[in-house]
Amino acid sequence: LAAALRAGDDVGAGFVGPARAVFRLSAAEDEAPDEAAPWRLDFLLQSTADLSLQVPAEQVWDADGGLRRWLASPQELLLGELGRASRIYPELAAGLRTARPSGIDLDLDGAYRFLIEVAPLLDDAGFAVQLPSWWNRRSRIGLAAKASGGTSVDGVVQSESRFGRDHLVDFQWGLAVGDDTLTDEEVAALAETKAPLIRLRGQWVAVDREQLRRGLEFLARTPPGRRTVGEVAALAAAAGTDAGLDSGLDVTTVQADGALGDLLSGAAPQTLALLDPPAGFTATLRPYQRRGLSWLVFLSQLGLGSCLADDMGLGKTVQLLALEATERAREPAAGPTLLVCPMSLVGNWQREAARFAPGLRVYAHHGPARPRGDALRAVIAESDVVVTTYSTATRDIAEFSEIDWKRVVLDEAQAIKNSLSKAATAMRRLRAHHRVALTGTPVENRLAELWSIMDFLNPGILGSRELFKARYSVPIERHGAAEPAQRLVRVTRPYILRRLKTDPTIIDDLPEKIETVQRCRLTVEQASLYQAVVDEMMARIEDSDGIERRGNVLAAMAKLKQVCNHPAQVLHDRSTVAGRSGKVTRLEEILEEVLAEGDRVLCFTQFTEFAEMLVPHLSARFGVDVAYLHGGTAKKARDEMVARFQSGEGPPIFLLSLKAGGTGLTLTAANHVVHLDRWWNPAVENQATDRAFRIGQRKTVQVHKFVCTGTLEERIDEMIRDKQALADLVVGDGEGWLTELSTADLRSVFALSTEAVDDAQEVAL
Repeated sequence: LAAALRAGDDVGAGFVGPARAVFRLSAAEDEAPDEAAPWRLDFLLQSTADLSLQVPAEQVWDADGGLRRWLASPQELLLGELGRASRIYPELAAGLRTARPSGIDLDLDGAYRFLIEVAPLLDDAGFAVQLPSWWNRRSRIGLAAKASGGTSVDGVVQSESRFGRDHLVDFQWGLAVGDDTLTDEEVAALAETKAPLIRLRGQWVAVDREQLRRGLEFLARTPPGRRTVGEVAALAAAAGTDAGLDSGLDVTTVQADGALGDLLSGAAPQTLALLDPPAGFTATLRPYQRRGLSWLVFLSQLGLGSCLADDMGLGKTVQLLALEATERAREPAAGPTLLVCPMSLVGNWQREAARFAPGLRVYAHHGPARPRGDALRAVIAESDVVVTTYSTATRDIAEFSEIDWKRVVLDEAQAIKNSLSKAATAMRRLRAHHRVALTGTPVENRLAELWSIMDFLNPGILGSRELFKARYSVPIERHGAAEPAQRLVRVTRPYILRRLKTDPTIIDDLPEKIETVQRCRLTVEQASLYQAVVDEMMARIEDSDGIERRGNVLAAMAKLKQVCNHPAQVLHDRSTVAGRSGKVTRLEEILEEVLAEGDRVLCFTQFTEFAEMLVPHLSARFGVDVAYLHGGTAKKARDEMVARFQSGEGPPIFLLSLKAGGTGLTLTAANHVVHLDRWWNPAVENQATDRAFRIGQRKTVQVHKFVCTGTLEERIDEMIRDKQALADLVVGDGEGWLTELSTADLRSVFALSTEAVDDAQEVAL
């Protein structure tokens, strides 16, 4: 019997071909909102070649002949599809007992099961499933809060109405579906219903019984719906974290008035009365900088951390100095501020403070002779601002963590983007009334970097690292989900102020920036070396896996980029430079034009060996001195080099290591920027470009990005541009994402194309 029936088991189980079944679920009609009204699951047939061509089952049975123009046997095909689907969804059997099946009716429980369980299974099996539009934007049951306890703010929070970390806010709690707060009658209706789907405000809502139970129990514990919480707990609740509520539900909507309302809505920078710094402050602030100052003072008096994330070049330094001058003019006895920055910026902070806020007492703490113990505490007691480096602060954290700072400021705060690093761990140990992060790139590579900065500023606001990963990082980075991205913007908005210099409403006197990709050809020598490296490294990659494979991929990329720069860089033979590299030839052509116009240029490379080759070559080629700044340049020499270049007296060609010269410096004397080798994180390149493209620049800035045609440089550049929509939110981790490509994809990326070599030369490929 089993053998006889086995042939029937295969009916409808194979690949369909030209058409497939569609299952369209329709809710009960609006004019018949009774929960007992049936739901309808209709059958259709859809062309796999043209998805817009869909035919209801009734037409398949009635107008078979018209369908034969694109289907040989439409009726048999539909029956076969329904048979295949019934193996996944046995309830279809009721509809198949008729000679002309067109659909089945479902009750509420059946419709809910179809939505939750069956639809995903049918979709995975290759069928088309069409669900009501509200299902894709359905909302979970959560908590709604209406907060009171703050007062309207005019300029800054006054002491008598001040709220902050220890201030208590009175919350009126309720239940919400998405952003819609439910009335008492609607909550009662939800509590009474046993149905998994209910009509609410004219729409169907899926009721998660466990969520509903948690919400009702929470409301029962807080009669008559009120609960007083601390300010930080209230802000954490607005961010969707538990905030000690012990509800098991997300807080989906928070309404507030006064200062708290301005903060949560992100309207504070626009609604605050603009402040002016004290008379002793010598800089004239632009309107957006005055708004930034007012916002910083506002959050400082709330005791809440602030991330000033203005675009590079918009004057974060002067806004922070204005904050210090303003608050110290009001409170001369305020404690000291600790300002932590990269070593290259210590001198810049000293100079800018002396220039704009000469009344501030600034002490630079670094070097082997720096004071310790009682001597250090005595120096700090006599200082308004203590400037130190990340490495020094990390080494001296035991002493720094014992001091009650008025404020801790992290400049280039992406230095703590790895929350597990020594620097990030040390910075979180510091005690301060107010914490500030200054960064033009709060997210360089991964969203976890934003969590690290926010956890320094306001610990607990975004929940634990694991909760943040599940709620935001995975949905956004892996799946490109829009709703979590929008929610993340909403919950971080109170603490991040971001303005772009390309926005004409922010700054209208910044000149244009023109970016061009300079496509260079390889020489014969470069092409031969390139192919040899590909052959050698691909053999290693194919024979390795795991960490070893990733290491081999990165090593191959580094070698190929070195070949694209110059043969001598990968050969390490200190041989001659001229005439052997398409990039160097193109650089010489650009520099000739720059110097002829009397302009100045910044040249960035990530390879110090390449820079050390170029310095003497370019100096001899053009008969000028070439400045060179790298990680080993001493602070005094670095400051002198920058000052000479800015004055117009120093060398017109400034060669910089990308990491050492890519952040913090103001080099607006240059109006040309050359990226000799590409860094595949756009944020890093943009930071380097903005050494010249910032306030103070009077000329159009020409940005030249070198790419060798037909090589991995060109292919990865294309891949980055294809992913730019996602990269605007979160960029892959440097070049690390490339290590996960398959061997076949890597071979395609590394392969040398015929157009790679200069037309004037020939090479056997």
